[in-house]
Amino acid sequence: MRIAPSRSRTLRGGTAAVAAAALVALGAVPALAADPEPDLGVGTIAPVKGVQPGSTFSTPLTFLNKGTAEVPAVWVTYAVSPGLTADETHKNCTYYTTPSYDEMPERNVASCRIEQPLKPGVVYGTEKPVSLKALDSAFRDDLRVTVGVDEPDPGDGGSTEPVPGTGDPLTLVEKGPADDADRTDHPEPVAEADVTAANTADFALTGDEQKGKVGEKVTATVKFTNKGPARVQGTRDQSVTTVDIRIPEGTSVVKPHGFCDEVTKTHYRCGTSQSWVDVNGGESYPFVLRIDKAVGRTTGEVSFSGQERPFDRNAENDTAQIVIDTGKESDTEGSSGSTGSSSTGGTGGSPSTGGSGSTGSTSTTGGTGTTGTGGSTTAGATPQTGGNLAATGSDSTVPLIGMAAAAVAAGGGILWAVRRRSAAQGN
Repeated sequence: MRIAPSRSRTLRGGTAAVAAAALVALGAVPALAADPEPDLGVGTIAPVKGVQPGSTFSTPLTFLNKGTAEVPAVWVTYAVSPGLTADETHKNCTYYTTPSYDEMPERNVASCRIEQPLKPGVVYGTEKPVSLKALDSAFRDDLRVTVGVDEPDPGDGGSTEPVPGTGDPLTLVEKGPADDADRTDHPEPVAEADVTAANTADFALTGDEQKGKVGEKVTATVKFTNKGPARVQGTRDQSVTTVDIRIPEGTSVVKPHGFCDEVTKTHYRCGTSQSWVDVNGGESYPFVLRIDKAVGRTTGEVSFSGQERPFDRNAENDTAQIVIDTGKESDTEGSSGSTGSSSTGGTGGSPSTGGSGSTGSTSTTGGTGTTGTGGSTTAGATPQTGGNLAATGSDSTVPLIGMAAAAVAAGGGILWAVRRRSAAQGN
């Protein structure tokens, strides 16, 4: 499932275009003196694997002034995804959290002013490796480091108030003259590294049970929840998981949830609003169903599909059911027996017994998996063992984040596009 860019990214792009136009206009004014543009690079950062939740780890950082002029001072910023945080704070750094926007989750940021010159052609490294902590929710996280001469702007889109650090200042030391390999290893003023923790996450499904009569509409809500302990970051721009929902027999879909695409009339596949899911986060998928036929208690299966989840070791809540009580089936009743009449002095006729009514059909179990057939149970069947049901009469919970999803069938697969956060949320 691919998630379409949000309007916030468009707005940021528009702002950049306006700024670029302003710079072009300024370029028409003759410059008195043009200082050489600093050319700074961050060294490649090795991935960190197997971190234990709650533990600390450190990583060395290196920088290179690839220009021709000395840089008197620099700003070094390191930002981590929500499962990580700074373990030590430095008094020449401020610490804050930026909110999520577009396809980027929120980040814990350290912004450090380093008041020492960087000579051209010299490799510098942090005097001590930067120390970070893996939180209980750590799993698939990352570290992003930048270097520049301008102070980073936390923005006005909901970042927390910057808090100054209290420990020893973050300082750099000379590592030696740069060679060709060093220049190759410091290609850009930004570098990223994956940080993987040894953790698990329990993805759970909850179904719903509703009751109605023929012709009535009911709303059944399926819920996907990440019970943790890990927050799960999926592939950027892709749904973190998909949920297959089968519609109970005797009912039809009046209005599916916006994140869900029709595979068949009785089979829908639903995506997520983000490429990650926080602990206790997830999605709600309300479906408005019309009861077309009285077939007793009828069920539709709910299951996960899509990418594998090796981190999820609890299979008991990986399936659920939608149960709709549609009312009793129309039984064929036998005629009642008639009683023989009696007369004085005679013997009354023997009563005749009416025919017995026909027995309702037995239940049939619906199939599971991702195909479009099967998946419903009729005629008084009870939900299968292991299916999770919400309380009867549960309301139609709105989705956590996002608006409508568009689905496109291509090459036998289904591609979802989910509108992301609005510009107000993304800034």
